[in-house]
Amino acid sequence: MSPYPTMSQPRDLSRREFLTQASLAMAWLMVPSRMETGQRLDPRPASEHDADVALAWFDLSLDLVQTTGGYSPPVAARAFAYLGLTLYESVVSGMPGFRSLSGQIPELISPNATGEGRRLHWPTAANAALAATTRNLFATTSASNHGAIDSLEASLRPVGGPPGLVSDSILWGKEVAAAVLSLARTDGGHDGHLRNFPTDYVPPAGPGLWVPTPPGFLSALQPRWGENRTLAVPSGAHCESGDHPDFSVAAGSQFHRDAIEVYDASNALTAEQIEIAQFWSDDPGSTPTPPGHSISILNQTIEADGLDLARAAEAYLKVGIAVSDAFVTCWNTKYRYNLVRPVTYIWELIDSEWSPLLTTPPFPEYTSGHSVQSGAAFGVMADLFGDQHLLVDHTHEARGHDTPDLHVVQPMRE
Repeated sequence: MSPYPTMSQPRDLSRREFLTQASLAMAWLMVPSRMETGQRLDPRPASEHDADVALAWFDLSLDLVQTTGGYSPPVAARAFAYLGLTLYESVVSGMPGFRSLSGQIPELISPNATGEGRRLHWPTAANAALAATTRNLFATTSASNHGAIDSLEASLRPVGGPPGLVSDSILWGKEVAAAVLSLARTDGGHDGHLRNFPTDYVPPAGPGLWVPTPPGFLSALQPRWGENRTLAVPSGAHCESGDHPDFSVAAGSQFHRDAIEVYDASNALTAEQIEIAQFWSDDPGSTPTPPGHSISILNQTIEADGLDLARAAEAYLKVGIAVSDAFVTCWNTKYRYNLVRPVTYIWELIDSEWSPLLTTPPFPEYTSGHSVQSGAAFGVMADLFGDQHLLVDHTHEARGHDTPDLHVVQPMRE
């Protein structure tokens, strides 16, 4: 059964999920603040703070994407972008040598108050900003998830400190969140989780064009997502992928040979190949989706490398924008070409009884969403951390999958 209709399926709890849900059984006032010990409440630069606040919020965002209805991969990628932008803008005034993206992103209007020269505690500002943005982006999530958001915000709120420092930092964070959310409301993807399958869309018909696929035969997912406003690239049409092989039903044509290659490979899969495919499938509803997998890898890298808050803010900003813009450009290409899926072609011309290992998602074939967002995310991470950074990926450990060694590698360039 396709994961796309409900975007939510029962699953085993991860350690992070267990701890989050267990904490909801207690009143948050009984839980000591994470800032209460081991943190000096003074306005040091962001680089002198650890990344614990950022890690906690992005950890929670993965659970929210997985358990909130409608968070398809494009919608999830957009959420990660605005969370990354929120984090960065909330602490950038405490990052010497960096500047706000206000003005660089024309539609981003900075808050009325400025963070420059103010005495702010940057982890507190980040906590308030991320709480407000998360609460808004996931407004339709479950009551228990809203409880997790409230609980996390409270646990990261400091106790004590110089008069006005905490309140000023919280106010600043909320002002930043309001500015980012104002930007988000006009990008074309607002409330996208409520309209994944627009009923007024009629796909073009003709030879080689996409049609709904088995087993669910769902209508097209987010057919207009490629028209959304981007954050870094000029538009969804900016990154030209080049043409796919010409469509042909003739035996011996390049298109037919490619289909035969897919068919033959799928009928001779090894156990290792099946494990790899399932590990990277990242189905909505049972995982945090492909862009969530990229964010999970970033979380693990930040934690393993012990990055400070400033470096983490830069990383979440760049990777978040990369995966979000990747989905806009990919979807622009998908619905420009509207290429038929292999399962349709193989059923009609090669083997009407064939079934792929993984469920075919409800959108055109070309270009590949997994490949485009992964290339964007790992290109950014290679730039940030080096192209030979070794990581053992634990994203799906709770689901019983092995954890293959993963190198963050620079994509090949022409």
